Amino acid sequence: MLYYLFEYLNELDVPGAGVFQYITFRTAASVIVSLLISMVFGKSIIRLLHRKQVGETVRDLGLEGQKTKQGTPTMGGLIILASILIPTILFARLDNIYIILMLISTVLLGLIGFIDDYIKVFKKNKEGLAGKFKIIGQVFVGLIVGSILYFNDGVTVKHKVETDQVVTVGAALEEVWQEDKSMVTTIPFVKNNEFDYGSLIDWCCENALDYAWLIFIPIVIFIITAVSNGANMTDGLDGLATGTSAIIGVTLAVFAYVSGNTIFADYLNIMYIPNSGELVVFIGAFVGACVGFLWYNSYPAQVFMGDTGSLALGGIIAVFALAIRKELLIPVFCGVFLIENLSVMIQVAYFKYTKKKFGEGKRVFLMAPLHHHYQKKGFHESKIVSRFWIVGVMLAILSIVTLKLR
Repeated sequence: MLYYLFEYLNELDVPGAGVFQYITFRTAASVIVSLLISMVFGKSIIRLLHRKQVGETVRDLGLEGQKTKQGTPTMGGLIILASILIPTILFARLDNIYIILMLISTVLLGLIGFIDDYIKVFKKNKEGLAGKFKIIGQVFVGLIVGSILYFNDGVTVKHKVETDQVVTVGAALEEVWQEDKSMVTTIPFVKNNEFDYGSLIDWCCENALDYAWLIFIPIVIFIITAVSNGANMTDGLDGLATGTSAIIGVTLAVFAYVSGNTIFADYLNIMYIPNSGELVVFIGAFVGACVGFLWYNSYPAQVFMGDTGSLALGGIIAVFALAIRKELLIPVFCGVFLIENLSVMIQVAYFKYTKKKFGEGKRVFLMAPLHHHYQKKGFHESKIVSRFWIVGVMLAILSIVTLKLR
């Protein structure tokens, strides 16, 4: 909203109004406002949650310090959502298809988590929203996201094409960048690292590419569901999911900036995604919201994000990665989420296998997800969280390095 106001003021030659044209300035403002909202108004929201008795009901898992968490306000994800949505609406261009996509995704994913928390807290049902309804909600979001990315004419990419013409510096970009609607993505660590989803079915018939959405949209649904649930699984220790998400957000900000800037895209020899630079403003608010929420969520937590926050954070990361064509890098920069998810899958599968074969179920980990395994081994909660953050930073650096390491 403020973008359009300052654009008008700039037309009137008001001094300083033109600064709002710069994505870097609006991103910085987005981060600051997001931090202020989460830190300043967070306390008021926590008091409100206290008055409404929106407290966490903790199952007894025999973990150290677990009983102290009983009654801690939950649904703090509302702080995160407000800290993302308000700065984005204020500082981003609201006619940008990618911003519209992220706003829709954030609201819908937050709504799914809110319903789950509402059932747990106010309906006194510890199970919350039934798993199948969560999946249905995530599939619905995936359908919307996949359809927008595939069918909307505003979602395009530009590739460098070889030319034998001698061009002037001023005309160079017009000559060497070719815009198209293809659904290509980036393969990490590979030279000439672009992959078109349409190639998966172009063998079956002549007009197969017209039906590439039958491949693309299910992949989108799977990615959003997997990452959203991965963040939800990681949200088990004070500050773990929040800090990890902030680290991932910074990584995505780098990818969005270079992908939406012709100079960096040219230098790094990556696909240029027109208008995607505006996403940096959104992800700035995302990082600010996560860091600001840590003010109250770090050990010992004064508030938990609940599913309102965790499902939204994971889903936002997935949708953002899809928008900037970096979804195949998700297993790297979301490695902490992946490990947490895999630990649960391995634990359950091995337990069922051994119970069926030997009549007695055995476990690979002392407890799953993985962070609880280390708690059982006697590690303090803060140490586990700090080390997971360190792993997250290492994975983030590795992901950014893929821009040149091929």
